[in-house]
Amino acid sequence: MDLMLYDTFTNSKKKFEPIDPNNVRMYVCGPTVYDYAHVGNARPVIVFDILFRLLQKIYGSENVTYVRNITDVDDKIIHAANDQNEDIGILTEKTINYFHDDAKYIGALKPTFEPRATEHIPEMIELIEKLISKEFAYVADGNVLFSSNKFKEYGKLSGKNLDEMVAGSRVGVESYKKEESDFVLWKPSKEDEPSWKSPWGDGRPGWHIECSAMSEKLLGENFDIHGGGQDLIFPHHENEIAQSECANNNKFANYWVHNGFVTVEGNKMSKSDGNFVTVNELKDSFQGEVIRLTMISTHYRQPLNWTKDNLNESKKTLDKWYTFLSNFNDDELKDAHNDNEIMETLLDDMNTPKAISVLHQKFKDCQSGDKGLVSNFLYSANMLGLLNEKPSEWLSWKKENLNINTLDLEDAYLLSSIFSNLTLKDAEYILDNIPKSGFDDLNNFIRSFPDLDLELAYGNIGVTSNIFELNSELNFNEFVSSSKSIIIYEGNKNGFIISRIYNGI
Repeated sequence: MDLMLYDTFTNSKKKFEPIDPNNVRMYVCGPTVYDYAHVGNARPVIVFDILFRLLQKIYGSENVTYVRNITDVDDKIIHAANDQNEDIGILTEKTINYFHDDAKYIGALKPTFEPRATEHIPEMIELIEKLISKEFAYVADGNVLFSSNKFKEYGKLSGKNLDEMVAGSRVGVESYKKEESDFVLWKPSKEDEPSWKSPWGDGRPGWHIECSAMSEKLLGENFDIHGGGQDLIFPHHENEIAQSECANNNKFANYWVHNGFVTVEGNKMSKSDGNFVTVNELKDSFQGEVIRLTMISTHYRQPLNWTKDNLNESKKTLDKWYTFLSNFNDDELKDAHNDNEIMETLLDDMNTPKAISVLHQKFKDCQSGDKGLVSNFLYSANMLGLLNEKPSEWLSWKKENLNINTLDLEDAYLLSSIFSNLTLKDAEYILDNIPKSGFDDLNNFIRSFPDLDLELAYGNIGVTSNIFELNSELNFNEFVSSSKSIIIYEGNKNGFIISRIYNGI
C-alpha cells in the first residue's frame, strides 16, 4: 500500500512519490524561541514526528532527513527580552532548552538537523544577493524587499491574489515599499538589537528568508515535504515559495502538509482570556503520553479542541493499557512484529483516530492472554509513539495517597482510573455517596460499596491528606481581616505554606 498525503498545494490527497527513495527529505517550521511552548505549538511537533516515524519505517531510518528549524532572531524575541530585561542570547538559549524538554516529554524523536537562524546569516545574505541580481528584490532605506508582483505565481499556495492582498492590507504601509504586498528580506537593526554586517548595512534578516536559506542548505533547492501549522500557509510559506523559486528557478517543495488549529475548551487560546495552556504546566498533572494520545485522537488536518475531559479520558485509557501490560515481563513481549492493519491506517494520510480505534480493538483481543497478540498490540502502539515506558514506572508515577474524603464529582475520571473495572458511572456513584463526616478508614470505604469491585489497579487511596486549608479571621474594633492559607504538612511537625490570600487578594 502506498503512502497517501493531503497536499495543501493541490488541495487533494496524493500518492507520495519521493524524489529519491534513498534520500527522503522533509522540512518543518519549528519554534520561535521567546516563551514556553503552548499546546498549539506542540501539535505540529507530534504530527510531524508521526510522519517522520512513518517515513523511516517505509524507507529506512538512514534514508530519511528531517529538518526542523529554530527561529532565534525575531521581533517577538526582541520584545520579550526587553520586557524581561534579559539578554537575548540568554533568553533564546533558555527557551530552546525548554522546547527540547517539552519535545522529549511528549515523545518526539529528535530531528536529523535543527538549524538555528543566527547560525545561517551568510546563507541568507547570499540568497538575498541572488534575488537582487535577478531583479526580484530591491533596496530601499536600508531595507531589502521582495517584489511580489515580479513573481507571477505569487499566491499559488494560499489561493490569494495580489488584488485581494492589497485590498486587505493594513493602513499605513511603509513608504519605502514599491507595492503594499512586498515583504522584507533584510531590515536595519535598531540600537541594542541583534545585528550583522551586510552589503546593505548592519541589520538582521526577515522571518521568511530564514527558512528558505536553511532548507536549501540542508535539503537542496528542491525537496520532498514542507510542513507546518495551518497558520503558516500565508504569508510565511507563500513567501518562502516566492523567494526560493525566483532565486533558484526550481520547484521548492513537492508536497505541502499542514496541521489544523487548536482551541481550548471551544475557544481561541489567549493569555488575556486565561485559557493559555503551556506544555510545561501540564507536566505536574499528566505524563507526556497522555498529551500525545490526546493530540492524535483528532485527525491532524482537523481543528483540535483541547479539553480537560479529553485529557482525563486519555489518561484513563493509558492507565488501563499499562496496567494490563504489567502482567507480562520484557522477555514475553520482545517478539513484537510489524502489523499491516496499523500501517494501513497511517499510510492513509496519517489517520491516527482510526489507528487508535484499531488499538482499542487489539487491546480487547489481548484479553485472551495470547502473548503474540499482546506483542502485536504493543508494536502497534509504539508506531504511534505510545506505550514506550515500563509499566512499573508508568503506574508508580506520582504515586501518592489520594484522600477519598476530599474528592467531588469533578474527580470521577481520576477515581475511575485508580480502580480496575470501575466505570465512570460507578465512580460518580461513590463520590455522590461520601458521608458528610467522611470515611474513618480505607476498610470503611471499601465496605460501604460491596457491590463494586474496588480492586486497586495502581497507586494508593486513603482517608488522610498532607494538604490542608487554614482559614483565620481577626476582629479589632470595626476592623476585620481574613486570610486563607494552603499548607503542606511535611512531617516532623513541619508545615510549608504554598499560598496565602489576605482579604480575598
